[in-house]
Amino acid sequence: MLLVEGEQIKVTNPDKPLWPEDGITKLQYMEKLAFLSPVLMKHCRNRYLTTIRFPHGIGDKSFYQKNCPLPKPDFVRIAESNDISYVQLDSLPTLLWLGNLACLEFHASFDLIGDTEYAPEWVLDLDPTLKDEPRIMEAAGIVGKLLQSLGIQSVPKTSGATGLQIIVPLAEPRPFEELRQLGQFIGDFLSRAHPGLFTVERLTKNRGDLIYVDYLQHFAGKTIAAPYTPRARIGAPVSTPLTWDEVHNGRYRPRDFNLHNITERLQTFGDLMDSVPPQRLDSVLQFVASHQ
Repeated sequence: MLLVEGEQIKVTNPDKPLWPEDGITKLQYMEKLAFLSPVLMKHCRNRYLTTIRFPHGIGDKSFYQKNCPLPKPDFVRIAESNDISYVQLDSLPTLLWLGNLACLEFHASFDLIGDTEYAPEWVLDLDPTLKDEPRIMEAAGIVGKLLQSLGIQSVPKTSGATGLQIIVPLAEPRPFEELRQLGQFIGDFLSRAHPGLFTVERLTKNRGDLIYVDYLQHFAGKTIAAPYTPRARIGAPVSTPLTWDEVHNGRYRPRDFNLHNITERLQTFGDLMDSVPPQRLDSVLQFVASHQ
């Protein structure tokens, strides 16, 4: 039993291997969650939370959980939406309670609780068709330079799986539909300028080996792997914000950022999601709207 911020958290089967190949037990995982809690909670707060649970570790069955697990401790707060009772990830006891339930992944909604029309950031998701895509950093670098040429600063983030996401914090929330139009404009441009690298083809079977510029998933009710969420894959990867220098130097792959080194990384860099000031997209959005 753990006493955390005045709340008792029961730890069941602390020695259970959750990432067997990486030697990470449930107790070790919960210790990592405690360290990650300030940044992980920051990026999940006021969002509808979906978790993925692996009761017996990453090599066994799993399931998505939107509704709050029951029984629910009194300290766990919920947010109701469309007949679903979502957990609000707003306290360390709540996070560790979920960790004990073997919630190994934390996916946050694009929309904020209570606001389904406006997005607080703009997201482009680079989704490789290949299981191991050696060009993903090159592709992200091209997108970053394109946005920079438009006067837009952004943060690259590994998904924790195979892809990368380019995130633009906004000075003021914008309608999702407006941002999808901007995403389509960028995706179409990239697929024309680099036809051997990018595609906006939705069907996987028609993409060949191209990287999909996914702008359509930036939608209220959809989710993103939250910054600093672990992922249930061999290597224990973590969805990690990067510097653009790391993207451009060509030495790194998304799997290089994981539970084994995230502690040292955060101590060195802090939260790189804060490295870019909120952006104003008015002029770019006006340009795109005039060319629809």
